[in-house]
Amino acid sequence: MNSSTSAGVYANGNDNKKFKGDRPPCSPSRVLHLRKIPCDVTEAEVISLGLPFGKVTNLLMLKGKSQAFLEMASEEAAVTMVNYYTPVTPHLRSQPVYIQYSNHRELKTDNLPNQARAQAALQAVSAVQSGNLALPGAPSSEGTVLPGQSPVLRIIIENLFYPVTLEVLHQIFSKFGTVLKIITFTKNNQFQALLQFADPVNAHYAKVALDGQNIYNACCTLRIDFSKLTSLNVKYNNDKSRDFTRLDLPTGDGQPSLEPPMAAAFGAPGIISSPYAGAAGFAPAIGFPQAAGLSVPAVPGALGPLTLTSSAVAGRMAIPGASGIPGNSVLLVTNLNPDLITPHGLFILFGVYGDVHRVKIMFNKKENALVQMADANQAQLAMNHLSGQRLYGKVLRATLSKHQAVQLPREGQEDQGLTKDFSNSPLHRFKKPGSKNFQNIFPPSATLHLSNIPPSVTMDDLKNLFTEAGCSVKAFKFFQKDRKMALIQLGSVEEAIQALIELHNHDLGENHHLRVSFSKSTI
Repeated sequence: MNSSTSAGVYANGNDNKKFKGDRPPCSPSRVLHLRKIPCDVTEAEVISLGLPFGKVTNLLMLKGKSQAFLEMASEEAAVTMVNYYTPVTPHLRSQPVYIQYSNHRELKTDNLPNQARAQAALQAVSAVQSGNLALPGAPSSEGTVLPGQSPVLRIIIENLFYPVTLEVLHQIFSKFGTVLKIITFTKNNQFQALLQFADPVNAHYAKVALDGQNIYNACCTLRIDFSKLTSLNVKYNNDKSRDFTRLDLPTGDGQPSLEPPMAAAFGAPGIISSPYAGAAGFAPAIGFPQAAGLSVPAVPGALGPLTLTSSAVAGRMAIPGASGIPGNSVLLVTNLNPDLITPHGLFILFGVYGDVHRVKIMFNKKENALVQMADANQAQLAMNHLSGQRLYGKVLRATLSKHQAVQLPREGQEDQGLTKDFSNSPLHRFKKPGSKNFQNIFPPSATLHLSNIPPSVTMDDLKNLFTEAGCSVKAFKFFQKDRKMALIQLGSVEEAIQALIELHNHDLGENHHLRVSFSKSTI
């Protein structure tokens, strides 16, 4: 292609026609066409839009037309970039910029005049990516990337209204580069994470782009700083920590983490702008009430590196009850083990997080159940803590149901005892306002807190009780001040959940019934 025809291709307005709405959008291409760029924008600023998604290999600026073409190293990077910026419009110099695929498969700019600045900018960027130089004109609240800046970010999630999993963090931050390791923990009652990128430049861009953003609409706000650590040491690959460079690590005490496709199909947020103007958030794809009460559809392919096929996205939306009602107190619980689950078992387990009024196991589909809690907060709490936990060999899922109450069977209607009303049960933990139980709500853990133990019951009695229930007892200790209480550590979180279901309210004699809850301590 010689220079005259090459320039002609761009000048003939070929890329302008498709905005008249008379042509379908182009098929994906690694060349992206940007419109409405400000006339005073620099090459480096345009390149910076593409950097989080991969290597930028070429650039052509058409300032007279307020347009530019950006060529990415791979089509995959271009697709991720378009998917990210379609719902969340990027801004250059506080003006919105529009991005879509170009008709061109590649940019041939070698003979074009005026390409020297673009090439110089590209070379500067690749020097930054390989070394650690400052990037001129990069959008940054911090000035420039400092040499020696850490590739590790410290992330605090404020206003944690919905659970944020390690998978969700990996998904959001992977858009800015290769994530090597993540450690999540709770400190000062705040959910926090340390996340290590392969390169400090990626950490810088992720911080600039994501600090202050909401993961879900109007909540789960990211607060991001650079960590003083420059490398993370991850001992276990589980739901709390992960080293993506080492698949051979043990899971430790945490439960085995979800299979990646499973994680993608469930809590993966599509990046969807908030239903009210201004605040772009990542909206959850399933079963989360939207803050403004609008339901936001999942955008096929808005899932970046974990991109699901659109049929998988469509399938996700078809989960019954995914149209959950905000403020609803009824949960839809799915993927139960139909041979082992009972209404009483669900009542005891969900009763750890609130008072369960009714439980209905579906007559025709016994792996699904409805659990009606006392109020919407308790339903939310139970959903946050129990969805994704393993029970009887299956990963339980909980979402808000579209039903607002669990109906009891009519007289004479066949039900096989699958629907139960527990509203008058003596086993509710939260009946008394201000009960201490409200302060002792913890996520499922392998260590259980036992209380109401009569003086005659020994450590061996209790160990045997748990062993007979099929648990492996790893450690046990009575509380020093109060022998009515003890901690028992079992082989896994799943064992502890099953033991709690089976042994909470177990009759220990002398009119004492054992109370079992999850502990925040380990032995």
